[in-house]
Amino acid sequence: MRRHLLETASTGGLVGLFHNGAFVAAFLGFFFAQSAKVFTHYYTERKWDFTRLVSSGGMPSSHTALVMGLTTAIGVLQGTNSPLFAIALVFSLIVMYDASGVRLHAGKQASVLNMIITELPPDHPVSNSAGTLKDTLGHTPLQVAVGAVVGVLTGYLVALLYL
Repeated sequence: MRRHLLETASTGGLVGLFHNGAFVAAFLGFFFAQSAKVFTHYYTERKWDFTRLVSSGGMPSSHTALVMGLTTAIGVLQGTNSPLFAIALVFSLIVMYDASGVRLHAGKQASVLNMIITELPPDHPVSNSAGTLKDTLGHTPLQVAVGAVVGVLTGYLVALLYL
């Protein structure tokens, strides 16, 4: 009995998150994808930009890697017939749709608005207050697909460690 209480106490609170294979898989999927953005940005732009570690948009989609890491780990640990897996999968599909749809188009609209703002006269109220809008909000379908692959691989490998 005493041993059971110690085990329960050691897996509670914030420390308990690191005993949760699904959380660790999600976190690592996000971390790997976000870190990869530094290298993919260098590959396309030929310059290092470490702000990519904390920015949205780009290759691969870290939001997709996060939710697919979570979903895959739940599928491995609890089975694909569990209600929790179904919830995670639906959540993942919504996130991926949003990343390549709504957020991608919002980023394109921000690019157009930035061009319009630069054409305004300097004394125009919008030109002084708006600043530059962030236009790397969403992802192309390829960026989402690569994020999904990163998440599935991470989720599967991490879940195997927690079986």
